Amino acid sequence: MKRVIETKNAPAAVGPYSQAIEANGTLYISGQLPIDPTTGQLVEADIKKQTEMVFHNIEGILTEAGYSFNDVVKMTVLLKNMDDFASMNEVYARYYPNEKPARAAYQVAKLPLDVMVEIETIAVK
Repeated sequence: MKRVIETKNAPAAVGPYSQAIEANGTLYISGQLPIDPTTGQLVEADIKKQTEMVFHNIEGILTEAGYSFNDVVKMTVLLKNMDDFASMNEVYARYYPNEKPARAAYQVAKLPLDVMVEIETIAVK
């Protein structure tokens, strides 16, 4: 069974996709951008602040779906510049002090709205 997850605690999709889909006990969260869901505005161009906002948005979706960061099994991090990897990791590590999910991180040519970071997430119950 498939369930569409939608919350005001994360920014609305900027295209024809869902914030997240739950299917058979697995939650697939679309790539989250550093958009403040209360204002609809991008966070300033600072990798730590943008990463923090992305995690805030992921948390809003996880909570709406009845999951937590403890349920996350895989994340994919897309970076505008791999030179931001260490700074992004500082924020990322705070969310996973113990059991860390599997992860891939890539530098990409361009991200939507020219942001510095986008993160997609998979969680399992």
